[in-house]
Amino acid sequence: MTDRLAPYAASDERSRGRRIPESLPQYRTEFQRDRDRIIHSSAFRRLEYKTQVFINHEGDMFRTRLTHSIEVAQIGRTVARALGLNEALVESVSLAHDVGHTPFGHAGQDTLNECMTGYGGFEHNLQSLRVVDELEERYAEFNGLNLTFETREGILKHCPKSRAKALGEVGERFLKGGQPSLEAQIANVADGIAYNNHDVDDGLRAGLIGVEQLCETTFFREEYEAVIAAYPDLPGRRLVYEIVRRMIGRQVVDLVESSKLRLTRANPADIEAVRGESQPLIRFSDGMHQRHQELKRFLYHNLYRHYRVHRMMVKAQRVMRELFAAFLEDVRLLPPPYQAVVSRLEVEQGLPGRARVVADYIAGMTDRFALAEHRKLFSPPELT
Repeated sequence: MTDRLAPYAASDERSRGRRIPESLPQYRTEFQRDRDRIIHSSAFRRLEYKTQVFINHEGDMFRTRLTHSIEVAQIGRTVARALGLNEALVESVSLAHDVGHTPFGHAGQDTLNECMTGYGGFEHNLQSLRVVDELEERYAEFNGLNLTFETREGILKHCPKSRAKALGEVGERFLKGGQPSLEAQIANVADGIAYNNHDVDDGLRAGLIGVEQLCETTFFREEYEAVIAAYPDLPGRRLVYEIVRRMIGRQVVDLVESSKLRLTRANPADIEAVRGESQPLIRFSDGMHQRHQELKRFLYHNLYRHYRVHRMMVKAQRVMRELFAAFLEDVRLLPPPYQAVVSRLEVEQGLPGRARVVADYIAGMTDRFALAEHRKLFSPPELT
């Protein structure tokens, strides 16, 4: 496998390794082992019932965090293969990037961060790293999944300097500047491609946005006109699928071709040279970047702020706040394993330790489990 990789790609031989040394895997690479551990984790499985934009029970056809992560991995692997980079590493980062996300999407994250004011805050990106480093309990010899540095580096897309110091080697680039591996950069852009395009599809399916509205954006209008010219009688859903398919394909091609040009100009000798760059080398062309940002702005104003979505989010925020307040006030409401962790962390950290355990518990919930817990605590007829 290494022979087929570009010199600046990540590889087993150049890996910075795992925090706890392990024997080499048989019949798979280190990054394939990471991928497999992520897929078998509890946090990954729970993504099936965590929302993207629509609350999980709103309908079976909408994307979830799980289907989103699979789409990110599929797009990312295509780009990695075209650029001679490590597909398995892109896949592991893509599949793990949302394992720390709260129920109820970004509304859930923002609310939990608000609840954690004064206790260290909450950010789903940092929580994803916390999940794979500490919270998963599957192995006899260590907590977490003991992933490679490269996968952990890719999961940690953002980090304030105030938190980076405590993270050791994986937080250094946020203090000193620099970039992550090219594979991590691919997963980051693939996340945006998948997010924008499947939210277009889901928003149209839900009837919250319309084709005419979307034609206000340059990118959608270009592909709409091309599809109508080629297939004037194409029915509604197939029309949408064809447009979205072409939008994704065009973005992937642009990303590959513009990144190839940057890599040729920069000519990094190895992965450490990539990390020393001041800007990411995996980026869209300027024209595609503008189209991508225009579509993103459109979705923000017309889908994410739609009154029906807002109503769902307000209810979700209320659930999150009330769960947090109840568990923080009386930790005996938590399951016994969490009570035991609270006892330990309160001795070490005081109230912030208690709050962190409560945040871990709530962040790990699926949409429907959070709603069920809220009913049990606040609906009088439910006494169990």
